[in-house]
Amino acid sequence: MAALWGGRFSQPADQRFKSFNDSLRFDYRLAKQDIIGSISWSRALLQVNVLTASEQQELEAALNELGELVVNNPEKILQSDAEDIHSWVEMQLIDKVGDLGKKLHTGRSRNDQVATDLKLWCKEQAVELSELMVKLQQALLDLAIREQDTVMPGYTHLQRAQPISFGHWCLAYVEMFDRDLSRMRDTAARLDRCPLGSGALAGTAYPIDRHALARDLGFKQATLNSLDSVSDRDHVLELLSDASISMMHLSRMAEDLIFFNSGEAGFIELADNVTSGSSLMPQKKNPDALELIRGKTGRVFGSLSAMMMTLKALPLAYNKDMQEDKEGLFDALDNWGDCLSMAALVLEGLQTNKPQMLAAAQQGYANSTELADYLVSKDIPFREAHHIVGEVVVAAIAEQLPLEDFTLEQLKIFSSVIEADVYQHLTIDACLAKREVLGGTSLSSVMSALDRQRGVGDEFTSPEVVGGTADGQVKNAMGNVQQRLNAHKAMLMNIRPAKLSDVDSITAILEGCSQKGEILPRSRFDVLNSILDFSVAEDEQEKMVGCASLYIYGTGLAEIRSLGIDTGEYFEHTKGLIDHMLAKASELGVAQVIVLTKSPELFNQFGFNEVASASLPDQVLKDYDGCPADYDCNEVAMEFIVS
Repeated sequence: MAALWGGRFSQPADQRFKSFNDSLRFDYRLAKQDIIGSISWSRALLQVNVLTASEQQELEAALNELGELVVNNPEKILQSDAEDIHSWVEMQLIDKVGDLGKKLHTGRSRNDQVATDLKLWCKEQAVELSELMVKLQQALLDLAIREQDTVMPGYTHLQRAQPISFGHWCLAYVEMFDRDLSRMRDTAARLDRCPLGSGALAGTAYPIDRHALARDLGFKQATLNSLDSVSDRDHVLELLSDASISMMHLSRMAEDLIFFNSGEAGFIELADNVTSGSSLMPQKKNPDALELIRGKTGRVFGSLSAMMMTLKALPLAYNKDMQEDKEGLFDALDNWGDCLSMAALVLEGLQTNKPQMLAAAQQGYANSTELADYLVSKDIPFREAHHIVGEVVVAAIAEQLPLEDFTLEQLKIFSSVIEADVYQHLTIDACLAKREVLGGTSLSSVMSALDRQRGVGDEFTSPEVVGGTADGQVKNAMGNVQQRLNAHKAMLMNIRPAKLSDVDSITAILEGCSQKGEILPRSRFDVLNSILDFSVAEDEQEKMVGCASLYIYGTGLAEIRSLGIDTGEYFEHTKGLIDHMLAKASELGVAQVIVLTKSPELFNQFGFNEVASASLPDQVLKDYDGCPADYDCNEVAMEFIVS
């Protein structure tokens, strides 16, 4: 196949150079994105009269046929000797439609073409990887629910420290992967800028509407500087960074589970379907899945380091060094996705050895801190109490006794303030129960954390109507009737946390409300990446009738977003969702809930008060930088102070 740039050269390329230079062997994975980009470019060329309507239709039809070929037999691409996927698509198109295919590249460079293809691929991968992270979080939540009261030792320095529940351990990793999802959401928002139309480096000479082109390709907006557009690989670095941090979390989880599964600990047993045996020792059951997760982490780290080294001294604009952006990225994201899936599979079949875990938690003087806290309650300064308990532990080790087996007389040798009530503080149950603080390991704290993750809020209640006169009593009776009716509707309406399977329904509800001008639009990708923020309302037939999300900005501040109702019972379902979100905010310790709405009178009824938009924190206003309404936005800022 002749090179698309061959006119400038009088001699063919050396075959060794061609093999060294060509990228089709790995960038063939961008075939679908290159075809999608080419279709949108043909539409843009139609708008500036480079193509006639019939020519554009013929090109789009041929590209769609090529797309079906790619989907059905992607390996066919590798049978070609084309330089890269862009050359392959163009030459295949020319074979189909003749010289018309040669018009498609008008005003377009391979520089902005490859940048666009790669961003489209990255957007798609962000969705798929986010789904895998949510599924892994769900597997951890399922395990945490099952094992919320299973006691085990917690460790520092790989030494037994204090007892915790296995459910608490699971929730620690739910938090880690939640931060990974947040990073992915931020990355996806930043890469959602379309470089097509930037040309080689200076922009295209044709009056292309780049914003319309961006929207046609599913991007939020177009890039703003052509020189940066073709040089930018920040999204590659960010995805590799996201992958590296998440793989680090996966590796830590794998290491914990490998240790818990060891003969020395014996806390858990892994299922047969994720383990292997030994070719020599028939008794062995090796945690290969977890060890491979731990091992593949280094590959992902290496891809990030290599890409940073590649880019660190590149001048503007495009350089062939940038061809090195793909192999490491493809490999890293493939491995990240595989490891997320495998980790979820491992958790599904994991079984705990509760007696062994409890016995381990009872060893190692894990209740020493409780004894110190007991002494503090007797007005002994903590540092002095710490020293006293240290001496008790030394004696306990010498006697080979746990602290709770010391007699009262023996304990009084170390401090006269110790009384018989000390023993109720030294049990495992007491050690756990005292940790009731937010984020603690007590059973009630773990259950609350699970409720927060599942979106469980307070029961819906209506305010009572009170009155002392006969008229007031009538109003009171009427109010109680209405209250019961509302409570009945609330019981029929189930509000629950959103699931991955709800993404399309939520997106449809929000799209309908957006078209009516009630709320800002949100893409399916955005809904997917924010799925853990959403709760949904269902009627008695389990049909989704509404949704809303609670976005947490930071300590003390949250925002109700994307409140959408798809039912005639608008007020009841709106109130149910708002009450649910406020209860959720209260559980999380949020002090202020804000909303930006075009219906301030509605939110007034629920206790919200209008505030000046300028008084909102900068981080809130910054989140609306990409609002389609821009500065003509007529939404009113309101707040609710949580008591």
